Amino acid sequence: MQLIDQHAKAIMEGCKERARDVGLSFEDETLEYVVTNRDLLELSPKVMIPTMYDYWVHDVEVLQGRGRYELYPSNPYETVINTRPAISFYNDNNPDWLNVMIFYHVLGHVDFFQNNLYFRHTWDDDFAGQSLANKRTISRLRSEHGRWVDYVIEFARSIDNLVDYHGMLGKQLRPRKNGWSNRLDWYFDVFLQEVKQVPVNKYVKEIERYNVCAKERGGACEDAFFAEVQRRHPEFQALFEKAGRKEVPGNRDLMQHLLDHSPFLNDEQNRWMKQVIQIVRQTSLYFQPQVRTKIMNEGWASYWHETLFMQDDRIAGHEVDFARVNAMVTSLPRVGLNPYALGMRLFYFIEEAADKGRYSRRFLSLLDTDQRRRFDEGTGSGRDALFKVRENLNDYLFVTSFLEQDFVDRHKLFVADKVLDEQRMVWQWYVKSRAMEDYRDMVLEKLYHPPYVTVDLDKTGKDALYLVHHFEDKPLVKDFILGTLLGLEFLWGGKVMLETTEVKSVTKPEQDPPQAAGGRVPLEPAPEPVIEWQRVRYTMKDRKLSKGLM
Repeated sequence: MQLIDQHAKAIMEGCKERARDVGLSFEDETLEYVVTNRDLLELSPKVMIPTMYDYWVHDVEVLQGRGRYELYPSNPYETVINTRPAISFYNDNNPDWLNVMIFYHVLGHVDFFQNNLYFRHTWDDDFAGQSLANKRTISRLRSEHGRWVDYVIEFARSIDNLVDYHGMLGKQLRPRKNGWSNRLDWYFDVFLQEVKQVPVNKYVKEIERYNVCAKERGGACEDAFFAEVQRRHPEFQALFEKAGRKEVPGNRDLMQHLLDHSPFLNDEQNRWMKQVIQIVRQTSLYFQPQVRTKIMNEGWASYWHETLFMQDDRIAGHEVDFARVNAMVTSLPRVGLNPYALGMRLFYFIEEAADKGRYSRRFLSLLDTDQRRRFDEGTGSGRDALFKVRENLNDYLFVTSFLEQDFVDRHKLFVADKVLDEQRMVWQWYVKSRAMEDYRDMVLEKLYHPPYVTVDLDKTGKDALYLVHHFEDKPLVKDFILGTLLGLEFLWGGKVMLETTEVKSVTKPEQDPPQAAGGRVPLEPAPEPVIEWQRVRYTMKDRKLSKGLM
């Protein structure tokens, strides 16, 4: 692995100038490395961070990767990681015209990393440098404690998706200034939403009331604001004080709760393990925004590599080559999901709609299909709208806000499913739905969504850790429960209980047998089964797992 040569670096600097001219924003310093496929085998298990810590699973993945490479060598085009400065990797046999395309794609990613608010907590960090310090810490601990370090890493990584990423992000985006207090936090986050369960319009009006008060009274606002709150809700102060006495931070962040309250980890001889767990937790928090913005991030980079490449005079004579490579990256599959393709086309769709003023109240009130098709106010604000979307949304908000039936119809998108033809004993694919709602649900189903697990503070003590899985129509994967609870028992130093929801029974609706027509059985989707759920509790004690009904 080595830095790109001066010729390729000059191409990259030219791409930076053109990218900034159209509005992309990123820091001047970037590092570009040329890598071979064998280099990538070493980097892939480390999420492409060269300085990432090692442990035995990485070793296994590298060995497996080498075996696959001998049979099926591959040629990836680029990889970019979010650190300071941004680091990107390029295949060692890329021609110049391909590097132009790839550099634009990389700059799109870098712009997204450094401007999207979901990456706010990473903007000031040199993660490669931090990873190097973490690697040295792991190496030192391994020399002192041997393979126990790898056990702790593995146990910690089994729960590294149970971190309070949104809570951490909220603190980043809402710094405590001008007297912002826990009382305000509790009033807006808990009292109005959970205790009173006020409608959204009343919640927004209360925020506006506070903003007006803050503008008029400045630092003296809070007392005046809560004088009115106390008049409307006499019980507020008592509830707030009661909640304050019981509040223990970390119940939505399992890893942090272990660090703060585990009797085992806080024992003098085991405190070295907390360093390892904190490293795993910090790494997880750093990568949380990337897995939550896959469609947007790849779509944004693909939009810009296509837009800027076609305007670049340095690619003359390679338009067909570009079209072939671009089609491989951004083609829409008939079955499944390509985040590059969907994200790029959604950005084009948003730009066109904003240019024509179609996010106005006037357009949204139209019901006639022909009028909607011909609507064009020529606002020319499409590019500005794209930059606002890039700054403020993640994949979930991106898809739910801008995926429309017009978009689905234009690109002939559909949800596919398969049914077994029992006469021929083959699977037959069919178009299940062309409705936007069904296609959107299919996309949302594929998004990253870790289980919502919290610590029950009332039932947790020194002898037991009690976890509650808040059911969201998705059961936990049973294959992982044993290993995860085994690791948690070790890290807590005592019994661990997990309350969750599982399938009790599945009832298949009766269906009339298909009638043959012309010697062919008609293709009919099977009706959806009826699922009955039940609440269960798993208990891990002395490395033995048991389960009982709630």
